[in-house]
Amino acid sequence: MHTLRYLSIASLTLSAAASAQSASTLTPQVLNFVAVPDSVVALTNVTIIDGTGSAPKTGQTIVIRGNRISDVGPAASVRVPAGARVMQLGGSTVIPGLVGMHDHLFYTAAGGRAMQMNFTGPRLYLASGVTTIRTTGGRSPYAEINVKEAIDAGRVPGPRIHLTAPYITGGSSGGSMAEINSPEAARRFVAYWAQEGAEWIKAYTDIKSADLKAAIDEAHKRGLKVTGHLCSVSFREAVDLGIDNLEHGLFTNTDFDPQHKPDVCPPNSMVRVGVASMTSDTAKSVIQKMVSKGVGMTSTTAVYETFFANRPVRDERTLEAMSPEVRTAYINFRGTIDTASAPVLTAAMLRNAMDFERAFVAAGGRLAAGVDPTGFGGALAGYGDQRNYELLIEAGFTPVQTVQIMTANGAKILGVYDKLGSIERGKLADLVVLDGNLASDPSVIRKVTTVFKDGVGYDSAKLIAAIKGRVGID
Repeated sequence: MHTLRYLSIASLTLSAAASAQSASTLTPQVLNFVAVPDSVVALTNVTIIDGTGSAPKTGQTIVIRGNRISDVGPAASVRVPAGARVMQLGGSTVIPGLVGMHDHLFYTAAGGRAMQMNFTGPRLYLASGVTTIRTTGGRSPYAEINVKEAIDAGRVPGPRIHLTAPYITGGSSGGSMAEINSPEAARRFVAYWAQEGAEWIKAYTDIKSADLKAAIDEAHKRGLKVTGHLCSVSFREAVDLGIDNLEHGLFTNTDFDPQHKPDVCPPNSMVRVGVASMTSDTAKSVIQKMVSKGVGMTSTTAVYETFFANRPVRDERTLEAMSPEVRTAYINFRGTIDTASAPVLTAAMLRNAMDFERAFVAAGGRLAAGVDPTGFGGALAGYGDQRNYELLIEAGFTPVQTVQIMTANGAKILGVYDKLGSIERGKLADLVVLDGNLASDPSVIRKVTTVFKDGVGYDSAKLIAAIKGRVGID
């Protein structure tokens, strides 16, 4: 049997931000994807959007020493150390490594397909500039523990992973989730996964309030946090129970559903919720309660977009990444959506979801983002994170706000902002080099050239080449 089974998994899940790596600790298989292995590197003449909320800064130099940012500032005032590798990057934008807050290591696609992304997932996330992920619900938790261990040991290229336990829900669906139907079962589940090294618990649509409360209390007692893709419990109810984070925004918030009753997930709730008024007393009440209790929210617009007609969700690079069978199924499914005579989901609903997120942030709420590579397969690991950037801009956020949402805010929710999430002296050198001016062109988020994780620079194009045609297989 695999030796990992006999280890305390908690020993493998020391703070994800603490697992520093250098090029010398990486296997030849990982070094194949490394473009910048040097221990001292200077990125010169770049534009920086640093994740702190500060305006873009032009003509900047970033010095990386080991796995840290040792200096950053105007090129005229930053001294480049002797012997450093100097990368002249005029015309490039550098942002912090993205923090994917709903970035599963499994993938679902049209036709009921579901598979682990042990190979494609880590490579796609890293290639796309995502240097830290929270798995936010696992289907094969030990596969994910093993992937995390392999990345931390330098055997596989990929992001830092903050592990979430398998989903907990109510009822008796017979699916892959843990069916929790008593507070005692909830406490037992949390205690087990806390010992196995999970950092988060994920509640799903049919969880009962009493069971969710027991899970939250047990998690907090053991230093874990709880998030949820909810339905039977509304956002306001979950906040009162002590939840730490809420997933997906408007479409899973049954506070807006007139058919909602305690502990019951009403069918077709997404349609009724989608037409809710974002200027209503309900919207104000939900947002005020979340903000007052410091409960964050994760935007996953990239996966929801794929369910709406006539959206730009067939880009060539996504189709190239898919296995042929998955690609065909996806294109066919998109065809049925785009040609529907009376779409159930309307453009106004998607706009409402965006407006809810803007109102939440305007009121002081902490919004983060993640791809959620599920649904019928159109939102891919990494690529969907990048698409979230473009969608947040479409929602009305500025480039500075959007970078902050996708980097610093995620790091703060994870509790690792002291180590990563912004471009500042002393922080881990997690950086994304983009070819172009991100502040003026949102599509530049797709033009990743080099991704630094722990100060090691990975070649985005090589990582992408390795996964073409494999998404949907492994």
